[in-house]
Amino acid sequence: MKPPLLLIGHGAHDDTGAAEFGRFVHRLRCRLDQVAADVSGGFIAKGRPALSDSVASLVARGHHRLVAVPLALGDSHDVPAVIARAQVVHPTLTCDLGRTLGAAPQVLALMAERLADALAEMPRLAAVSMTDEHGDPPWEPITPAETAVVLVGHGSADTAANAEVHRVSRLFWETHAPELLTVETAYVSDAPPSVAQGIERCRRLGAKRVVVLPYLLFAGGVLERIWAEALAYAAGHIDLDVRCAEVIGDCEGLADLIIDRYEDILRAAELWPAHDDDRVLGAAEPPVLDESGEELLEATEEPLSLEELESLQAAEAIEGAGDRVLRSGPAVRRLPREEPTMVEGLV
Repeated sequence: MKPPLLLIGHGAHDDTGAAEFGRFVHRLRCRLDQVAADVSGGFIAKGRPALSDSVASLVARGHHRLVAVPLALGDSHDVPAVIARAQVVHPTLTCDLGRTLGAAPQVLALMAERLADALAEMPRLAAVSMTDEHGDPPWEPITPAETAVVLVGHGSADTAANAEVHRVSRLFWETHAPELLTVETAYVSDAPPSVAQGIERCRRLGAKRVVVLPYLLFAGGVLERIWAEALAYAAGHIDLDVRCAEVIGDCEGLADLIIDRYEDILRAAELWPAHDDDRVLGAAEPPVLDESGEELLEATEEPLSLEELESLQAAEAIEGAGDRVLRSGPAVRRLPREEPTMVEGLV
């Protein structure tokens, strides 16, 4: 039987987001039931169930190894600490932790589907005469070159997190919307530009149609704020066609991505020596020092033994799994069962 999958949500701002998270956990539970793998999920901040309760429930059902995947688009630096605390409470527990979803190709593809849905909902305008009943020329179809996208992220006081959303916008433009006028970036809070400012920039660049595309997994209060700001702008600019796309949401495509991550983590864990619980995957080895304590910049190379060669090949295979598996820091170590003091120091 495979170890259970634990989905980690950062927090739900309201019941709508928590309910959609719960439906997605149920979808994965139905999918992985075919391979006899349990599935649970919880939040580390606001929302129920709490992650600590979900972990306790899995341990009570006899599971002592978990595969955890953060269900988030941006980096969540507090996840490793939360997992470490859970392992202090449950000393027999080990956990293999994957990376956040980020700008995975599957995520960008799902966002492209939401964009296509928003564009498809637009009415097809057919000219029946050269002028309408008032003598004005008819509306002409809006071309892709006159269409822009405003990709909207949460926004953060962390400039690196905001820069990551900009990177996603550029990736999305080049890989899924190169025929469009532009893909601009905006934020709901904590950072400029706002949604309205992002739409205004598109208008000044010559866009006649703007699609607001949320960079969010699930619906909820944040999505409502994005739509409200976009529609308020549209009410004051009736000459601009403003459309709002849906979030990625609970769907089979997102489930496929999570299952791929789950299988990648299992393969990476199998390649690493199972008895070496304290080793951090991908961590750097300590430097070689000379007699005076100075680090040697060059060392004499010796032929690799068969065991060293196999270890090297295993490491390369793990690297080949890509960034989908986190391989550095305390998050990926199967945190030691015999050294709770050291674990507490990681929290």
